[in-house]
Amino acid sequence: MSQNDIDLEKRKFLQLACYGGVIYASGLGLAACSSMGSMKAAEPDFFFVQLSDTHWGYSGVANPDARGTLPKAIAAVNALPVDPDFIVFTGDLTHLTLDGKVRRERMAEFRDQVAALRVRNIRFLPGEHDASVDHGEAFKEFFGETHYSFDHKGIHFVALDNVSDPTGSLGDEQIAWLEKDLKGRSSDVPIVVLTHRPLFDLQPQWGWATRDGAKAIDVLTKYPRVTVFYGHIHQENHHMTAHIPHYAARSLIFPLPAPGSGTDHSPIPWDATQPYRGLGWRDVEAKGSARTVAEHEHPVS
Repeated sequence: MSQNDIDLEKRKFLQLACYGGVIYASGLGLAACSSMGSMKAAEPDFFFVQLSDTHWGYSGVANPDARGTLPKAIAAVNALPVDPDFIVFTGDLTHLTLDGKVRRERMAEFRDQVAALRVRNIRFLPGEHDASVDHGEAFKEFFGETHYSFDHKGIHFVALDNVSDPTGSLGDEQIAWLEKDLKGRSSDVPIVVLTHRPLFDLQPQWGWATRDGAKAIDVLTKYPRVTVFYGHIHQENHHMTAHIPHYAARSLIFPLPAPGSGTDHSPIPWDATQPYRGLGWRDVEAKGSARTVAEHEHPVS
């Protein structure tokens, strides 16, 4: 396929995304679907896919098809007309177990499942189900470091670990690492932060917060073009801290109640008439010389 064919397929995909779902533009820029046709593309455009909260190993009434939803999402990503540049899983790859042997078995099974993804550039973050019991030891054996950074086509990506500490904290050492990682970067460089828990206090009594997340936000607020993508709460949620947008992702196992909707955050009951209601994944497009970042949501079906 020629580069012109690839660009055409990408444009078709983005146009279909505009008609088939919702696109939200982040603080890194603004690109409405209505203006896509008239925008002059700046190379290299790209997009990545975020999947979250697969909870491999879960068995319960909240999802009788617990071993089926991840393969459905993988098939959907593989069916995209253009491959994403990379795929990121933002935590809770596996469901919590106190048995170290079972934890590793689940991680091995999860790794085997995602091997079916056509795109091989895959990034992993831990969730508390993966890492809080053993401080990320098993996760590191299978998937590498729990926090790291990388650059990709004009964007600096930072993956933070707010789950290996069972208190749900980043810790002073990691915050110092974040400051060092970002120090001296030009304000022209957009930053995308990937994490599991929300960095702000969304619903602390449900564990939907990071104990020292305010310290990380203080570091990030110094930079004018930051966007955060996270998981953990099993639903879409859009929040601003100063100029920084935070986007939560849907789960691939079961939805959870909206923050503040009650005293209990147990999974929303399975509905056989809408078996995959509330489950989904997203793609995130980076476009143009401004590196505008826009998200598009895909349901599991």
